[in-house]
Amino acid sequence: MRTHIILFLVTLIAPFSIIAQETDNSDFGIKAGGFIKSDFFYDSRQTVSAREGHFLLWPARPSWDEENKDINEASSFNFLSIQTRLNATISAPDAFGVKTSGHVEGAFFGNTNTDINGFRLRHAYVKFEWKNSELLFGQFWNPLFVTSSFPDVVSFNTGCPFQAFSRNPQIRLTQTLGDVKIVTAALSQRDFANVGPEGASSAYLRNSAMPDFHMQVHYTHSDREAGTQFIIGGGSAYKRILPELITEQGYKTDAHVGGITYMGFAKARLRRLTVKAQYILGQNVNDLLMIGGYGISDVTDPVRGIVEYAPLRTSSYWLDLHSNGQAIQLGVFLGLSENLGATGNLVEDTGITGLGTDIKSLYRIAPRIVFNSGKARFAFECEYTGANFGSVNISENRRGIPVNIEEVNNLRFLLGVYLFL
Repeated sequence: MRTHIILFLVTLIAPFSIIAQETDNSDFGIKAGGFIKSDFFYDSRQTVSAREGHFLLWPARPSWDEENKDINEASSFNFLSIQTRLNATISAPDAFGVKTSGHVEGAFFGNTNTDINGFRLRHAYVKFEWKNSELLFGQFWNPLFVTSSFPDVVSFNTGCPFQAFSRNPQIRLTQTLGDVKIVTAALSQRDFANVGPEGASSAYLRNSAMPDFHMQVHYTHSDREAGTQFIIGGGSAYKRILPELITEQGYKTDAHVGGITYMGFAKARLRRLTVKAQYILGQNVNDLLMIGGYGISDVTDPVRGIVEYAPLRTSSYWLDLHSNGQAIQLGVFLGLSENLGATGNLVEDTGITGLGTDIKSLYRIAPRIVFNSGKARFAFECEYTGANFGSVNISENRRGIPVNIEEVNNLRFLLGVYLFL
């Protein structure tokens, strides 16, 4: 049934796309786009990932059998085409006296591991544009994923977990003042949500009755004659979640976890080389597929089970460089992430909730080479990821930073084959 729906949508969009191309002065049109992509990859070790290993986060920590052999020290491979995408950009007549447009994009990535190959919504938004202002309503990239400066890696993880990765329903206002752009946004959560007592769910943010707020400032300087462009920017975000409405003892609670995230980025596009970098210092950022979470900082009412929380802090850096050749591009991605522990001391004999909270630090080195010809692309990438795992013992480290560290590594060889529509 899903296949029939997709074919119907494609059939419906195609005539409008043709009409829009034939009528230059039309106020309405639909332009179809997307790409077909197949990934062929090999891992030297079992990994923590999504969709049959396709979306790689980090190598799996050791798991010992009865003979003290590491079960996860086993290689694997896979061939997948689930990153294939379809999109439609809609141009529409002016509404409310302003320029109006929209965009819809989906992929065959599925919503869960059991739904792999299922058609999944990626982006769906409407934009209203004035001369110096833009108002967006709908699902789009989280503002911490800067669309003008992100890693050009071959892997679908796009530099995650060093790069913030999330798409959120949102209201976003962008104000342009010459070379300066100010971005403000209020977000909810859908496919990418915080981890809590019941696992990953958007309910924790929804029950806080407060959106995820963002503000950023970007500065761009372009020199057309020199063929160069420089972008620099930064910003902050505040998010609050409510992990539970009722305690284990059966009493109502409104204890929440607040978290502030700071970000800075830079991009330099020269004639032959492009350099990009970003730094994130975040609190409780596991909804961005980064290591992080929260713990219990105080038990204010032991009888009712009322507690206070402290978020874990995560520091993350990445650097991406690539040549600007049309036919052949060389590039490398470097990433480093570290668990800095909670913002305050945690209560002994309690646990930590989140993603990758048993990891003290992560790093990645990923060189690549890309061959382009017409609408086709062949891309090779070697991705080496190291994870320093430990045990969370709050008696030993009151901030919840893992102790007794052991490094584990994974080497991924990846071939991506594209055909752009």
